[in-house]
Amino acid sequence: MIEKVITLDNVSLVDFLGIENNNIKIISAAFPASKVFSRGNEIFIQGQTTEIMAINEILQSLIEHYNKFGKITEENINNFLNIDAETQRKELGVEQIREETLLYGVRGNAIKPKTSNQAQLVRSAYENDLVFALGPAGTGKTYIAVALAARALKNKQVKKIIITRPAVEAGESLGFLPGDLKDKVDPYLRPIYDALDDMIPAEKLKFYQDNRIIEIAPLAYMRGRTLNDAFILLDEAQNTTPMQMKMFLTRMGINSKAIITGDYSQIDLPKNQKSGLLESLRILEGVKGIGFVTMEAKDVVRHRLVRSIINAYDKEESK
Repeated sequence: MIEKVITLDNVSLVDFLGIENNNIKIISAAFPASKVFSRGNEIFIQGQTTEIMAINEILQSLIEHYNKFGKITEENINNFLNIDAETQRKELGVEQIREETLLYGVRGNAIKPKTSNQAQLVRSAYENDLVFALGPAGTGKTYIAVALAARALKNKQVKKIIITRPAVEAGESLGFLPGDLKDKVDPYLRPIYDALDDMIPAEKLKFYQDNRIIEIAPLAYMRGRTLNDAFILLDEAQNTTPMQMKMFLTRMGINSKAIITGDYSQIDLPKNQKSGLLESLRILEGVKGIGFVTMEAKDVVRHRLVRSIINAYDKEESK
């Protein structure tokens, strides 16, 4: 472990470090693999060379900001953290991203891409405000999308997460399920709840949902809204109609990101109904600022048989 020491000269320690060193604690929390702490007018950074360099650049930027404006706020720190993080992420290659921890789960486990295409999804999300993630079940496209959204919320890059999907039955009519509309739709959103349960403690998740910081709703509820400062996920997009897809795509507001996931081998729409996902892929091809990532059977991270099952079905359908 390497250590670097920064000495603060001609600086009000309370104004720069914050009450009870809160400003330093924010920086330290953003780099869990390193230690950042202060003693008197010295700030100590302990960790690996790459992170020490990143933390040092942030602190030097904050010192320049303090010398210019005479104070440091929590918002200033988060702005510098986000700018630095985005710059570093855009420079990462796919294999480097595979080693990057997106966030830590509720059991302390590191959540990171497990395959090259999952890493490609992460990289595409860094580079684009709208990403289409396509591929068969079990490839982790929804899980990685939820992880990216949870991290953006945790890092205060967005103010809310909106997760939605079309309420299309897969062999069972919603009308025959018990309860109100939320009760009918919730089973279809279970994979998203499972992912959130892995990443956000139960009490905090309930708080987020009660205060509409995290919204999980049918696609129909998105009509007429403008979603600012939000990370938006559209799951099971293969079951949208062209009109629904256009409606969703035009919900994006200022400082918003969106990831659309879908599997065009599992379209549950009536046979005479076009898929909004397939149409949007054709229409939006080549539009700058939109990323497209395709998962394959090799990306399946479920039971080993799932990969073989997908390959067998693909082989049968190709005949």
